[in-house]
Order: sequence, then structure tokens, then C-alpha cells
Amino acid sequence: MAGPGQIPGYNLIIEGEYETFDHQMPVEEFIQCLQKDTVPDQVSVVGLGEAYQDGDKARELSDEMDSRANDLEYQNPTVQFIIEGSFHRQGKTYDLRYKDELYSLQDVFGPQLERKEQGDWLVAPF
Repeated sequence: MAGPGQIPGYNLIIEGEYETFDHQMPVEEFIQCLQKDTVPDQVSVVGLGEAYQDGDKARELSDEMDSRANDLEYQNPTVQFIIEGSFHRQGKTYDLRYKDELYSLQDVFGPQLERKEQGDWLVAPF
């Protein structure tokens, strides 16, 4: 059975709360892996907060994740997004609190975010 923060799909975990994978890459490199269809079986992605601050980078990430969803569902990797900041629940959705700003996680991960454990771990399907 997969450990906390390590369910196949997208795992959003607060930095330092759960064990992360040795293979880590920034959002920009993860986007390139999506484009080339070379997403590793287990990978930790860092820099999501910066991608949201950039705006264009968050949209590019969302577009690439959406376009590769069927392939990823078949390949079934485990992708951790290591969050610097915290989650904030707003109704049925979640926001990322990063540097005193709130960013909608739904914009990148869609509406199917699900809370696991004590709220410091979210999962989303491909």
C-alpha cells in the first residue's frame, strides 16, 4: 500500500510533513517531462507557489497536465507537489496560501481535489 503522500496521481503535500521522493524537479522541468511524455514513475515537483506567482507558468502547467491526462492515467505515476506554504479551504475548493497570497488549486488540478489525513495532504486524479 502507498504511504502518506504517495498515492498514484497528484499528491499535494506541505513541505516537511511527509517523506518525499529522491527524484525532485522544478515545475518548469516537470512541464517539459509532460511535453515529452517522460514523467518518472515517482517524482517530487517543487516551485508550485512560484508558478502561481508567475501566472503564465501555472496556466502552462495546467494545460500540459490536462493534455497528458489520459496518458498519465494509463502510466499511473505518483507525482508529489511539495508545497511551500499552506492549504486554505474555501467552500468546496482549496487554495494555496503562498507569501500571503491565495491561489486557487482548482485552476491547475481541477475540482476533484480530495483531502487526506489532517488537511496537509491533498490528492487529485490525472
